[in-house]
Amino acid sequence: MSASSALSRRGFLGTSLLFVAGAAVACSSNPQGTAAAKGAKVTLTQWYHQYGEEGTQAAVKRYAEQYTKANPDVAINVVWGADTSQYETKLNAALLGADAPDIFELGDFRAEMARAGQLEPLDDVYGAAKGGFNKADLDYLTVDGTLYGIKTIDDVMVLYYRKSLLKKAGVTPPTTFAELVDTAKKLTTDGVKGLFIGNDGIGDSPYLLAWSQGVDLIDGKKVVYADAARSIGGLHQLHSDKSVLLGFTTDWYDPGAFNQGAAAMQWGGMWSLPAIEKALGDDFGVVPWPAYDSAGKPVARLGGWTQAVNAKSKHVAEAKKYLQWLWVQQTDIQIDWAVKYGFHVPPQAEVAARTPELKKGAAKDAVAIANKNGISFPAEWTQAMQASFIAAAADIAKGAAPEKALRKAQATAQSALDKQMG
Repeated sequence: MSASSALSRRGFLGTSLLFVAGAAVACSSNPQGTAAAKGAKVTLTQWYHQYGEEGTQAAVKRYAEQYTKANPDVAINVVWGADTSQYETKLNAALLGADAPDIFELGDFRAEMARAGQLEPLDDVYGAAKGGFNKADLDYLTVDGTLYGIKTIDDVMVLYYRKSLLKKAGVTPPTTFAELVDTAKKLTTDGVKGLFIGNDGIGDSPYLLAWSQGVDLIDGKKVVYADAARSIGGLHQLHSDKSVLLGFTTDWYDPGAFNQGAAAMQWGGMWSLPAIEKALGDDFGVVPWPAYDSAGKPVARLGGWTQAVNAKSKHVAEAKKYLQWLWVQQTDIQIDWAVKYGFHVPPQAEVAARTPELKKGAAKDAVAIANKNGISFPAEWTQAMQASFIAAAADIAKGAAPEKALRKAQATAQSALDKQMG
């Protein structure tokens, strides 16, 4: 079976390709036996979730094949998995069984996995290159002083603005929350809202408001986001002014509202930049979410996928060597992965600086913002914590007392964190 016909992009976990001495073969239920037949001494199984961008599956096959050509004793069993909504469930189940992958992706890095002994420490994988990685990424992947993952891409989230609409309204990109409120209000006209942060009018804004006040979600062993009641309370003002776009046909992670002129400013991902540039030319710019006030700081959220090594793998040393080759040493592969099948930023600053697509215009500005203002969720943050936090923010937007709503949610989150810390 050829590499092109062996997999469906919509196939679930269980179908994979094994790369042995540069050749792709269909995997049976016993890939180790297949590897032995081809002469490889070790088979590493590497899981990816199912990326939506065309060309990603072929790319990871090519990377694996390239490594095996240089290291013929090591075969790479590439497993192209379920879509994002199903991937984590399948991964968690697999990690409890005998057929767990050696290397796997994590969309949301979790400190509890490291503390439970599921993740192998990776400080030696970074080695001397550690200082060249985005600090926000390193902070995100560090648990109790040890690194347990390596980012493969940074998804930078920024505030897009229409240059012509701001000029017409006589305003400049906001640098404080008060300016954001005023600017959004002045940009709101018939058929155009000043700001789009999500169909629910909430989106990422509660996190951004807390961070921009200088408050994190978790500090050590304490959930502390209620300390940002002052800034998160600003959501009510934004909604009262009716300058926030609600209920558009696409959500904040799609550039539709911005490209179609329904909003003059939109919080969105750097992945949307090529589509925005195609629709608007140079009539747009990017800035970080503004500082809450003079004592705060501008921020930009960093997302993206992480790869980790199974601590219970029989081939930990070989898996770490492969990750080091792929995500630390092979800068051309890192550039290829970041910008050829989507639009992302390589986590190493030097690699991002060498990426042609990121050297000009708004893309260059977004990279600078990521390096200076990037921030990620704490590794202890969970989906359950997120749900109660966002619910509290939604109540605040409707008029609930900020401190009371946040303290109640924070108490629930603290109980969850106490259990996690054990």
